[in-house]
Amino acid sequence: MNNPFVHLHVHSEYSLLDGAIRCSKLADRAKEWGAPAVALTDHGVMYGVVEFYEHCMSKGVKPIIGCEVYVDPRGHTLRDRQGKNYHLLLLAESQEGYQNLIKLVSIANTDGFYYKPRVDHDLLARYGKGLIASSACLSGEIPSLIIEGNLEEAKSRASMYRDIFGKDNFFFEIMYNKVPEQALVNKALMEMSKKMSIPLIATNDAHYLEKSDASWHDVLLCVQIDQN
Repeated sequence: MNNPFVHLHVHSEYSLLDGAIRCSKLADRAKEWGAPAVALTDHGVMYGVVEFYEHCMSKGVKPIIGCEVYVDPRGHTLRDRQGKNYHLLLLAESQEGYQNLIKLVSIANTDGFYYKPRVDHDLLARYGKGLIASSACLSGEIPSLIIEGNLEEAKSRASMYRDIFGKDNFFFEIMYNKVPEQALVNKALMEMSKKMSIPLIATNDAHYLEKSDASWHDVLLCVQIDQN
């Protein structure tokens, strides 16, 4: 691979009833592709970090430790079912960032747990140092505002996240998945990127490794729906 692509948005089997990638297989595939690094960004948890780290190191692949957290802008301790659990991708840039990520995920799963492990803007501002953040998938705060047609508020939230994480540590995340709303969001994010000087990253929001895994990944999602 002449220009190796580094996957920065990946869900393992530890994204329960959603991800279907084993950490060992992820490291194997990254090595096979010649990727210098790969990230692990499970939903709201970091259960797989040690296993992921060890497998990547054994294959000579740099492990990037992250998490796709749930953000309730109104406050992570509210329990009135009126809030929204927006997605936000966080990657540890340094040892301090790793410790802050652990802190955020721990608080989310204790003080902030209400159907989902949640953080809020204040917590992100308090423990954002050493972290790289991106706008995440269609369930992210900024993409959701774009889909709603609220571009000005989307720009305002983008400015807020840039202030929280720093101008070099916040990115707009675009991906190609043939979802119509994604094309709309990608276009808006690219335009916002030029106007606001916020850089872009390309991801794939990977939940399984092989095309042939799609059918049994659907089974996981069906179980998830039944559990809800």
